[in-house]
This record gives sequence, structure tokens and C-alpha cells, in this order.
Amino acid sequence: MLDDRNSDTREHRRPLERSALGRWALASCALAIACAVAPAIADSTSAPAVRLYALDCGRFDASDMSSFSDTGEYDGRSGKLVDPCFLIRHPQGDLLWDTGLNEQTLGQTPVPGAQLHYDTPLATQLAQIGLDTSAIEFIAFSHMHFDHTGGANAFTNATWILNARELSWATSPEVVQTGATDPTTFSAYANVATQLIDGDHDVFGDGSVRILRAPGHTPGHQMLLVTLPKAGRILLGGDLFHTKENEREWRVPVFNVNRADTLASFDRARRLSRSYRARFIVQHSPEDFASLPQFPAPLE
Repeated sequence: MLDDRNSDTREHRRPLERSALGRWALASCALAIACAVAPAIADSTSAPAVRLYALDCGRFDASDMSSFSDTGEYDGRSGKLVDPCFLIRHPQGDLLWDTGLNEQTLGQTPVPGAQLHYDTPLATQLAQIGLDTSAIEFIAFSHMHFDHTGGANAFTNATWILNARELSWATSPEVVQTGATDPTTFSAYANVATQLIDGDHDVFGDGSVRILRAPGHTPGHQMLLVTLPKAGRILLGGDLFHTKENEREWRVPVFNVNRADTLASFDRARRLSRSYRARFIVQHSPEDFASLPQFPAPLE
């Protein structure tokens, strides 16, 4: 039989113990909340004054979208795609992400069944915010298909950040012969300052503008994660997806170079978006392009 001689004393102590434990739990909870909130506050207040501009660098009216899924959903369907460029203004310099179509050679681009349009040259758009092509410090590409490199040769004063694997693929004779890439539109890379990368790359060294590998569409395909002081994180997807439907359904285009790599990159983009609470932008989607501030207004 248990000794209960001190039961009264124990019963009187219990409220005090519970009270102490309660205060300890509340203090621990408050500390945990403070620790959780502090990084978020620091992240927003310490973020550099980065701005993102979406520029209209062309669009496609496609009579046949069948090649945009290898499982037949677009057979017999037409569609419209946009082809934007993105300017990221950072205290340490300006980065141009993709350079759109080449307005000088629209009639020569190898897109059967598609009408290509380009209303306002890139240089003219940049002039609206007081920039010319010689003032851009960096350019980089989600990948080197012709519709993403069309205006590249205008930026000979910039440092070109190039994925080594992508460059090797894009300039190979067998790829050039297919018309998927047009090295004449980015030939200036041979005579300008270049920075070859292989994998993820922090452009300014502070985590605010990060190039992230996402192969599959092409061997060196990449995304861009931008942290803005007000809007938060934006993940520019390049050609990871071409339409909002493809994003929802994880459809793989016929012309992607590696299906397994594509699906792995889909998964990486999903996980990145969740981890960083990033807003994912399907670059060719008219809906996503229209959801961004109309140039010359920035997203901040």
C-alpha cells in the first residue's frame, strides 16, 4: 500500500507546480514564436531594393499546339503564347533574364504553323525607364532556344552568365540544324565578358536573385528565383511549363530533350514554391504575364 501521509502537502503543491509549468510553457511558446517570426521580419526588412519588370519581347499565335504535350491533349487545338523578357534591377546592377524574339528575323524563325509578333523593340522599352542596352550589367537565359536569345547581341557591355552545358548543346551542329537554336542571335558571347556556371548560382551573392537548375526542356534549362522586398519571392519558370494547363497537369512537350529530367524539375519547382512560398510564373502564359504590372511599372 502506497504511503499517503503527505498527500495533503502534495495536493497543495500541485497548483503551484501547474502554475509554474504553465508560465514556463507560455514563455517557451513566446520564445518559439519570436524565433519563428524574427527571420521573417529580418528577411523582409533586410531585403535589398530589388525590382522586377516584365517586358513584352514577342508573342506566338499557334495554329497547332499538339507538340506541347506528348500525351495528346493539344491535338487539333490552337493557342496563344507570350514571350517576355524580365529586367531585375538590383543595387549592384541590372540583370536581363531572357531576350525574347529577334525582331529583325521574325519571318525566318522555324515555327511551322505559328505567326510571330513583336510590337515594340526591347531597346525602345528599356528607354522608357531611362536605360539603353549598354547600361545592362548582366544577362542570363532560362535556356538558349531561339525565342529566348533573339535580342542578346545588343548587350555587348554586359557580362553574360551562361550555363556551360546549355551553351555546348545550343551550339552543337546537330541542334543548330534542327532550328531549335539560332547561334547567330547570341554570337556576341564569344567576344564579351562571360561567366560560365554549372548548376545553381547566386547572381549578386546575397540570395536575392538566384539562378536554379531545372534541366529537361533542354540540358541546361534554368529558373530564376527573385526575392522582392514587398511582393516576396517570384519564381520565373523559363520553359519548364508553357501553359497554365501544363503546369496543373505536369504535361511534357514532345520536343523536351529528357522526360525524366523534366519531371524531376517539375518536382523541384513545386518544392521550391512551397518551401519559399514563391509565386510561380509560367513565362509563356498570357495569363501570368497579364497578372504582372504592365511595363514600365515594376513589381517590388
